[in-house]
Amino acid sequence: MKILFVHQNFPGQFLHLAPALQARGHECLALTDGANNRPSAIPVVKYRHSSPAPEPQACRLGRNFTQMSDRGVTVARACLQLREKGYVPDVIFGHSGWGETLFLKEVWPEAKLLVYSEFYYKGRGADVGFDPEFEQPSFDQVMIAQGRAAHLGQALLHADAGLSPTHWQASTHPPILRERIEVIFDGVDTETMRPDPTATLALPNGRVLKAGDEVLTFVNRNLEPYRGYHTFMRALPAILAERPEAQVVIVGGDDVSYGRPAPKGQKWRDIFLSEVQDRLDLSRVHFMGKVPYPTFVSMMQVSRVHAYLTYPFVLSWSMLEAMSAGCLVIGSRTAPVQELIDDGANGRLVDFFDAPGWARMITKALARPERFDDMRRKARETILRGYDLKTVCLPRMIDWVESFGPRP
Repeated sequence: MKILFVHQNFPGQFLHLAPALQARGHECLALTDGANNRPSAIPVVKYRHSSPAPEPQACRLGRNFTQMSDRGVTVARACLQLREKGYVPDVIFGHSGWGETLFLKEVWPEAKLLVYSEFYYKGRGADVGFDPEFEQPSFDQVMIAQGRAAHLGQALLHADAGLSPTHWQASTHPPILRERIEVIFDGVDTETMRPDPTATLALPNGRVLKAGDEVLTFVNRNLEPYRGYHTFMRALPAILAERPEAQVVIVGGDDVSYGRPAPKGQKWRDIFLSEVQDRLDLSRVHFMGKVPYPTFVSMMQVSRVHAYLTYPFVLSWSMLEAMSAGCLVIGSRTAPVQELIDDGANGRLVDFFDAPGWARMITKALARPERFDDMRRKARETILRGYDLKTVCLPRMIDWVESFGPRP
């Protein structure tokens, strides 16, 4: 088969799938944005995209679709050039999030088009209006969210099938679209993400933490409300007061991955740190910024308790990787987390907004780690059984993609 992957930040979700398909003898090619310099295990061609920002007053609720469809046009023209050179894929697999797949059936109507359907924006029942501290629920917000979904619906309607990583993320799509979606998680490398009693982690101040130490970890791509940074920080003073030996390791940048930016050019990290810093022993709170993956692995292996919070939104890989490493994960009682964590069996759950509740649960887990050993084992078993990259997810994904290939 000839398989074309389309992703503005390739490899993205195709990190393991694309080289695995290539290793099976398929001719794989990736199309990505010209600004993307991430390394790739398969050949890559690039398109160059630039378009003026839409005028909000002119486009109103259509401005998001304008941006996405503009990129879709750029990608379609790049693909037309490939077609003119004789390239015709059997299968196209692209992420629907940025509009790149919108017009690919017009270029290659004979190809099977698959889209990675990560999340469908909706006005109620997900992230919009979930946290009234930052966004008061209103009918305007409902309409804006629905407007943001236009390109996602079009992408899936014009595709042959979609793929979502979790059942809850698939469920955000309207029923008529949900029927077109297969659910397969991207996969966790459980050989790398495994418990290691000899693991160590060097902190910026030179201190070295080791497995067995009293370590609390918190990880976001960027520190922001969507991932519960504010609730976590508000719980910290009580935790550190009760646990004088605890060390807190926080990973995350200062950009914005989801939601709105911090007000007046500030950083969310500083806003919530300043709220509690006069009640914290800052010598025990270690902000690591963004770290290389081997550092993240070591961090999970030395962690006694890992806190993970999220709005009802896309589930972070880091939570599953923490479970695979044998961490005790204390997660927010929100739908994406509840799909993986059975409270009291393979982890614990706390209401997203209950900072005192978080403090109590984390303090208890830090103080008596042996009481949670069975949960740690079951957390890893959960990942091995249903989310392991090599034995579960990658074979399923390969079979799914190959099922759309030409029949003999």
